[in-house]
Amino acid sequence: MSVDMSSQASDSNEEFEDDEDVAEGDIPDYYDGLDDDVAVEEPFDPEEYQFNCLTYRESQRALTEEVNNVASALKVSPAVAKLVLVHFHWQVSQILERYKSNSSQLLSEAHAQPTSICRSLTVGTSQQCGVCLQLVRRDALLSLPCQHSFCKACWEQHCTVLVKDGVGVEISCMAQDCSLRMPDDFVLPLLPSEELKDKYRRYLFRDYVESHFQLQLCPGADCPIVIQVQKPRARRVQCSRCEEVFCFKCRQMYHAPTDCATIRKWLTKCADDSETANYISAHTKDCPKCNICIEKNGGCNHMASSIHNLFDLSQCSNLNYFCWMCLGDWKTHGSEYYECSRYKENPDIVNQSQQAQAREALKKYLFYFERWENHNKSMQLEAQTYQRIQEKIQERVMNNLGTWIDWQYLQNAANLLAKCRYTLQYTYPYAYYMESGPRKKLFEYQQAQLEAEIENLSWKVERADSYERGEPSANDRGDLENQMHIAEQKRRTLLKDFHDT
Repeated sequence: MSVDMSSQASDSNEEFEDDEDVAEGDIPDYYDGLDDDVAVEEPFDPEEYQFNCLTYRESQRALTEEVNNVASALKVSPAVAKLVLVHFHWQVSQILERYKSNSSQLLSEAHAQPTSICRSLTVGTSQQCGVCLQLVRRDALLSLPCQHSFCKACWEQHCTVLVKDGVGVEISCMAQDCSLRMPDDFVLPLLPSEELKDKYRRYLFRDYVESHFQLQLCPGADCPIVIQVQKPRARRVQCSRCEEVFCFKCRQMYHAPTDCATIRKWLTKCADDSETANYISAHTKDCPKCNICIEKNGGCNHMASSIHNLFDLSQCSNLNYFCWMCLGDWKTHGSEYYECSRYKENPDIVNQSQQAQAREALKKYLFYFERWENHNKSMQLEAQTYQRIQEKIQERVMNNLGTWIDWQYLQNAANLLAKCRYTLQYTYPYAYYMESGPRKKLFEYQQAQLEAEIENLSWKVERADSYERGEPSANDRGDLENQMHIAEQKRRTLLKDFHDT
């Protein structure tokens, strides 16, 4: 997820700052507008997180204010203060405490001041440049506080090459084994063109934001918005301009309850083992009763065998409900759904051969990967259901069969279903890497509870009687809204106990 900083040029900045309109997609985010429709007894929302969306100018002003405050407190130039702030991730209170105890060490650690000054032995009015080996006048040499002197032409070439390569704050002294950083007021006069200076300023801004513990660049394409928080955590944030949703801590897709390091390992493993898992990505299975090849056409895992066999009544003619994931009888899932979502470890696997352990490891991975993929597929299919619901609602309203408010509960149910299933999808990487023990058993129990309620909600959304009859039914609406309430309670309970805090 790269960010094109070129979109932050001065002309575009004014446009972004003045533009307060939020782009609206075809499908609104399923996190929006649900709290008013789903009443939950538990007032605490584990995903509640305060953040601000800053424009380029607003974030520049905030950074400049911090720079000036630190420069004044440390009695250094703003350019040096920036180096100190970047190194210590803009933790101003920590910087001030360290400065009081040992100011020289603070500047040295930030590579803003050398640990010891290099004394060059010079004779006469000329000196040899250490890079091009040309003799130049001493007053034509430039040096940082480390006293490593080089000619201006070499400094210019050094800075130009690094800025063209996208380097900002990390431009350092040319001397070997010298890590002293070059402040921006030293670099800018050396850059030969305004275009290069603008690039350097954008790279500096990128480095300032990325090093700041309270700021994150929006990962949306060409988006200049900066997200600002008080307490940096792995929480869900959404850009006010491009509506990109991501985890504040790692800037990847939001992944609660799985932590950032675990989801990174899981996605890497999925990419590495994608060929191994290809055979299960087709989303087809054999019916447990008639053995005909079947494919899910909806998000719900509650399958009815007679539905897929309308053209051959000699087989599977009796309605047979089963689970898409384990192909077991659906009747048992009221009490045993926990068993369907829980992987049964082999307690004796450590005493078996390496080949058997490898097969067991692959079996375990495929178990979790299949459920991860299944919920992803279900969300895609349920997005189609959402579109059909919207079309039906519009059609009913146009035909005077109720108002939009009468039908909106179906749309809210579809939104909540996607929200719950999204959370459930990310429980499987978390469970895959969890070590066996009481905590994992509790998590798997809560996971199974949420899974069962989501399937009940999905079943009711897809088969709501009022949706088919054309007139809202108070009983059906009450039943669906009650199921929404239960599903959201289970989701919040799981996140409350296992969300990264």
